Amino acid sequence: MFWPFLSLKDQPAMQAIPSQTSVPVPLATSASNAPPCSEPAAALYPPIEPFETGFLDTGDGHKVYWERCGNPRGIPAVFLHGGPGDGCSPDHRRLFDPARYCLTLFDQRGCGRSTPHASLENNTTWDLVADMEQLRSRFGITRWLVFGGSWGSTLALAYAQTHPQAVSALVVRGIFTLRHEELHWFYQEGANWLFPDYWENFLAPIPPAEHGDLISAYRRRLSGTDTHAQLACARAWSLWEARTIRLLPDAASMAKNHQDTYSLALARIENHYFVNHGWMEEGQLIRNAHLLHGIPGVIVQGRYDVCTPARTAWDLHRAWPMADFKFVEDAGHVYNEPGILGQLLAATDRFAQTLATA
Repeated sequence: MFWPFLSLKDQPAMQAIPSQTSVPVPLATSASNAPPCSEPAAALYPPIEPFETGFLDTGDGHKVYWERCGNPRGIPAVFLHGGPGDGCSPDHRRLFDPARYCLTLFDQRGCGRSTPHASLENNTTWDLVADMEQLRSRFGITRWLVFGGSWGSTLALAYAQTHPQAVSALVVRGIFTLRHEELHWFYQEGANWLFPDYWENFLAPIPPAEHGDLISAYRRRLSGTDTHAQLACARAWSLWEARTIRLLPDAASMAKNHQDTYSLALARIENHYFVNHGWMEEGQLIRNAHLLHGIPGVIVQGRYDVCTPARTAWDLHRAWPMADFKFVEDAGHVYNEPGILGQLLAATDRFAQTLATA
């Protein structure tokens, strides 16, 4: 349903839209991948189209695609995708009750529908934080729920620690804070012990003499002028991630990561951020977790997450004890694995209740 643009500053209190679209749709599961009975049932809300879309001209060479979905008078929320360099998908809209939320999604600089594609210029964590503030101001939002998984959790924490007064609640999943140990585990030594066969494909584009610092070796090729080497590295980088992020393999995810346009943005932008450690001090997001005091939150973490191991989520939990911590025992990294999805939906449904009465 299309809704005309309304400034949230001038809107009355939230009114639910009487529609069948507020009824969750269960995902198909089998006995082999169904979540344990202790987990909420995995479900997504039905597909929904944006009521408004547009581009944010950042003023420094980027045009950031954004869209708004759900109830224009609903609880403001913003969804932060992963990567960096991944982009939003239609299913991300379905993590929120469309009758109760007014959801903003945007493709971060250089990826998805934003332009220029795969650009590294003026593309840092703090540029993205500034983009979020521009969007919040544009839509007249005082405070919004911030939701992010994987790299989206990094950006969510960076934003919330910088602008805590703008955050009504925080939902983070697959916690990633760009510490040296986290990057070393996935891109140098650690995860390769679990996936030695896939690791050989990751090593293939890089000469053995450069295996001592793989992120830097990839950087030279992903930012170089040899387009053949650039694409080979982009495919290998993105496929390594796709093969390892789920507890069970997913053919659709791996097919997506084979697409040159997608893999080029993902690999170039991820590598760019990782080489620069997100333009943050080592351990900054955990050390500054005290700045989240007073913000209600939920941390969701798959027990068998190889991409962003549970140690980081546990460290955040200890530094931010007021947030609810949810270990999902039969899941890896991805938001739509049934146990993780159930916890994320339970979190947005819970905040739909508490924030509506706040």
